[in-house]
Amino acid sequence: MADLWMGNVEPGTTDEEIKEFLIKYGFPPFDAIEHIEGDGSRPAVLLTFAGVGPEALRHLQPRVHDMFWKNHKINVQVMKDRSE
Repeated sequence: MADLWMGNVEPGTTDEEIKEFLIKYGFPPFDAIEHIEGDGSRPAVLLTFAGVGPEALRHLQPRVHDMFWKNHKINVQVMKDRSE
């Protein structure tokens, strides 16, 4: 299981839009999503991929990290494995 942090997401972006965006760049569908609103200026999402290891996500992460999407430059990071 691996988690992916996607920060600076355009407010109002739907789960389906996020899924379609990531699949377009080769990511598998995520299994869970948690919205992190913060102060509202730079919302983020934490995505969980149940059948995917962190190394697989690290391989895909450069495809979308620092990409300009929906009027925002998104920040995408693979989170440290919870079992480490």
